[in-house]
Amino acid sequence: MMISCEKAASICNKTQYREATFMEKVKLKMHLLMCKTCSAFTKKNTKLTVLCEKANLHSLSEGEKIKMKRRLEEKI
Repeated sequence: MMISCEKAASICNKTQYREATFMEKVKLKMHLLMCKTCSAFTKKNTKLTVLCEKANLHSLSEGEKIKMKRRLEEKI
């Protein structure tokens, strides 16, 4: 059974964060063989992931977010 493009995009994003299961990856691969639009999306998403990893980007921890929010509120 073929998954929807919406589901394929969701699995693609999960794969980017290493959260996709083996079966999800298999379903995604099957979908990508048939859908050129999702195939192009996946390639662009993969390039973005590689660039972010090379740039050594990271998100703020919950504590850092709270600190930043407090500082911004103090300035208002």
